[in-house]
Amino acid sequence: MTQYWLFKTEPDCYSIDDLARESHQTTRWDGIRNYQARNFLRDQVAMADRVFIYHSRCKPMGIVGTATISRASYPDPQQFNPQNPYFDDKASMDTPRWFCVDVTLTEKFPHIITLEQIKHIQALDTMILRKQGRLSIQPVTEYEWKTITQLSRM
Repeated sequence: MTQYWLFKTEPDCYSIDDLARESHQTTRWDGIRNYQARNFLRDQVAMADRVFIYHSRCKPMGIVGTATISRASYPDPQQFNPQNPYFDDKASMDTPRWFCVDVTLTEKFPHIITLEQIKHIQALDTMILRKQGRLSIQPVTEYEWKTITQLSRM
């Protein structure tokens, strides 16, 4: 059964346009260092799940497109590299602490669905984005997915 997610990224670090320029429009979604977000990646995000790409820490913040999970959870290789800022000296190949997935671009929206718009749509009142805005990986309901994708077509 397909699940739906929202993945946040800072566009000055990595944007949907960067994803569009990747070979096969696919990249490793790594560097997640929040335990709740890690648990979603490790335990729940699965092949073929659908993802909203959300630009954060910019103006305006919002959903800019969609992607599909093209490789399920695997250990984030950055945690093992002492030269990498995401190195974790408590992680080992036998007991990795951090996980990542691969995503493939599905669609870049013709316009951003801003956080302000989302906050003003009653049908999205229970969306996690409105309650736990800082979480970088968060589940989205099928109803929320359909509501937002309809907005992207307007």
